[in-house]
Amino acid sequence: MTQQRFFITGTDTDAGKTLISCALLHAARQRGLTTAAGKPVASGSHSTAEGLRNSDALALQAECQPTLAYSRINPIALSPAIAPHIAAAEAGIALSVAALAAPMRQLLDDAPADFTLIEGAGGWRVPLNKRETLADLARTLQLEVVLVVGVKLGAINHARLTLEAIERDGLKVAGWVANLVDAKTAQAAQDNRLNENLDTLRQWLPAPCLGVVPHLTCASAAAAARYLDLTPLLARSAADD
Repeated sequence: MTQQRFFITGTDTDAGKTLISCALLHAARQRGLTTAAGKPVASGSHSTAEGLRNSDALALQAECQPTLAYSRINPIALSPAIAPHIAAAEAGIALSVAALAAPMRQLLDDAPADFTLIEGAGGWRVPLNKRETLADLARTLQLEVVLVVGVKLGAINHARLTLEAIERDGLKVAGWVANLVDAKTAQAAQDNRLNENLDTLRQWLPAPCLGVVPHLTCASAAAAARYLDLTPLLARSAADD
C-alpha cells in the first residue's frame, strides 16, 4: 500500500484541527492501517516530570499505532498559549522551516506508517519568524493538504481564502472536513440554513468533502470518526500507484 501523508490546516485557530486529525487517524486505524502523526510546534504546553507536554500532541500520540515517543511527534513544545513565533521568542528559541522540517522528515522516513498526518498550528499563514510561515513548511515537505473548516459565521469566506492560498502556494487540497465548532450554527440545521451553508462550501471547494462533524457535546476521536469517510483520500492515493 502507498504511504498516505497529508498536512492538516484549518481556516482559523480553534477550527478543530486536532479533533479532526485524531478522528482521521482513528478511522485509519479502524481500517487496519498503521498511523503516525506530527505536531512540529505547539504552544500552550504544560510542565510535567518528562518536560513540556501539549494536549493536542498528546491526543495525536494516542492515535498513533504503533506508538511513537512524544519527542518524535512534537519536537518543539512552548509554554505560553500565544502565537508560536512569539512564544518561541520568549523561550529563546529560533523557529524556522529548516528546524521544523528536519524532525518531520525523520518521522516520515524513519517511522513510515500507512497513514501519516502533520498538523499545523492556527491557520495557513501562521508566522514562524519574520520571513517564513507554516505554509512554507507544508511546501517544503510537499504534502497534500486536508483543510478543516470551522463552520461558524464567516466560514465560507475563510474557507475560500484558505483554499486559494494553498493552491497559490502550489499544493493540492486532497479533501476538507466541515467541523461544526459553533453550537448556534449547528442549531441552524432546524431551519435549513446550515444545509445551505454546507451546499455553498461544496460548490466553492472543489476537493472532496470527507465529512460533516456535528457539534459534539463530548468530543472524542472515536465520536468524530463516525462522521468521516477516508475513501476519497485512500482512492486518491491508490490512483497514484
